[in-house]
Amino acid sequence: MGALNFAGRALKNLFSAPATIKYPFEPRVYPEGTRGHVENDMDQCILCGLCQMRCPTKAITVDKGSQTWSIRPFSCIQCRCCVDNCPKKSLSMGLKYQEPGSVKVTKTFELSDKQKELLAAQQKAAAERAAAAKAAAAAKAAGGNAAAKPEAK
Repeated sequence: MGALNFAGRALKNLFSAPATIKYPFEPRVYPEGTRGHVENDMDQCILCGLCQMRCPTKAITVDKGSQTWSIRPFSCIQCRCCVDNCPKKSLSMGLKYQEPGSVKVTKTFELSDKQKELLAAQQKAAAERAAAAKAAAAAKAAGGNAAAKPEAK
């Protein structure tokens, strides 16, 4: 029985196409849905830090002070948690895998000047809204106390 199985398999392999590719001459084709490496579109990123909090290996670092986003590609396990939790959908999974290397690197990306201006404008508007809300609350508290005093007389 073993000889017949071997003969059948040998004939099948003899007349079928190879399962491998000729590496330097044929390009690698990755199937759809392959998890390669994390890519960040810094024009959409708001440096919220959700990707950093959700990363199980802590491969992502977000620094709001210097307005940078960093990833250690060799620590990333391509789990896609950061991509799924990004509120602005600035993160995506590329189709190519990380190329091997002898040194572990950290890839750091900075916000563009346009994005920095937009972020500063958003922070300024939020500060103005907070100041207006605080002033309204103070006015309401002062108005409530003034109305209560004349009734007490």
